[in-house]
Amino acid sequence: MIISIPREIMPGESRVAATPETVKKFVADGCEVLVEAGAGEPSYHHDKDYEAAGAKLMTDTQALFDKADVILKVKEPLFNEQLQKNEADMMHEGQVLITFIHPASPVNHEMVKKLAHNGVVALTLDGVPRISRAQNMDALTSMSTCAGYKGMIMAANDLPYFMPQMFTAVGQIVPAKVMVIGVGVAGLQALATAKRLGAITYAADIRPMAAENAKSLGAQVVDTGVDPKLAVGEGGYAMRLPDDVLAAEREKLYPTIKEMDIVFCSALIPGKVAPTIITEEMVKGMKKGAAIVDISIDQGGNCECTPPGKHERIHDVMINGIKNIPGLLANSSTWMFSQNIYNLTKYLTHDGKIVLDPQDEICKGITVTKDRKIVHAGCLEALGADGPLEC
Repeated sequence: MIISIPREIMPGESRVAATPETVKKFVADGCEVLVEAGAGEPSYHHDKDYEAAGAKLMTDTQALFDKADVILKVKEPLFNEQLQKNEADMMHEGQVLITFIHPASPVNHEMVKKLAHNGVVALTLDGVPRISRAQNMDALTSMSTCAGYKGMIMAANDLPYFMPQMFTAVGQIVPAKVMVIGVGVAGLQALATAKRLGAITYAADIRPMAAENAKSLGAQVVDTGVDPKLAVGEGGYAMRLPDDVLAAEREKLYPTIKEMDIVFCSALIPGKVAPTIITEEMVKGMKKGAAIVDISIDQGGNCECTPPGKHERIHDVMINGIKNIPGLLANSSTWMFSQNIYNLTKYLTHDGKIVLDPQDEICKGITVTKDRKIVHAGCLEALGADGPLEC
């Protein structure tokens, strides 16, 4: 099995899908590994180390794609400015792509259709179920840990004033107030980081257990008013709320949101578009100089006016919609990600090729396109399709 590791082309993306450590494991498993020259440099993994681990370095990007049975990436296929083509169009029938695709996000729908049309078997890492046997494959949890920590550091950097309480010769400066909406892995890490930085912390989550976890970290829990029966789905994940219930939740949260210095948005629904919790009108009512970091932007974002992939001042609030926050922790995030993707690839490999068991919970969760059809439930729902969509 030939595995190709391309250089990531998203601006500012420093991660890579394999390290020399995981290349060595793939080679020991009997795979041939092709690595695009320079792919690991931003995360401090050098070409010579990949070669020493058994990889073959390649400078021709299209050839790297052409030769692969399996392509391992960090980010979804994007338009390659140098080659003037989308990475999805650089792939051919029968190839397997494993990466973060976020197929439910509207911005990715055309790319997913390209993958299906080209006959690519596309597997998304954000579909790995959070079950015990999949823990070491769960790149979403690993990257959420990175995003929670780094995202809060970025929010603190956006503030035009101190984060902790300060006693100065001219008087006392009160600590910043931080609210985390969506207290999963990323949210908990964000709360812990804000607490270490000296902020007063608040949290909101429609799931009672998540709210309790936030309380255990010292956060003041803000009641969402949502019935747990509507909130919690299979595996403890949040469920999509009816529009009227979501609107009522916004009204409950807004009095707290408008008093916050930082709002950290990380509310997600697995495989589906993220719920809009902060409207543009709510942003207009926030404190001037406040900051929002919306790490849900890959799935549409929790704030209505979050600029995808950008960092902008909107209505005197700094809103951060940067999509690759874990990439700013290049070395640590790459180490975690590469271990996750190795474990998943090894799990799926049987007799030297990727085999998808349609009855397997992991396989069902990650499969986006197969047999020239879109089969991912969240993507199909977002597209308004009742069943598999042929492209």
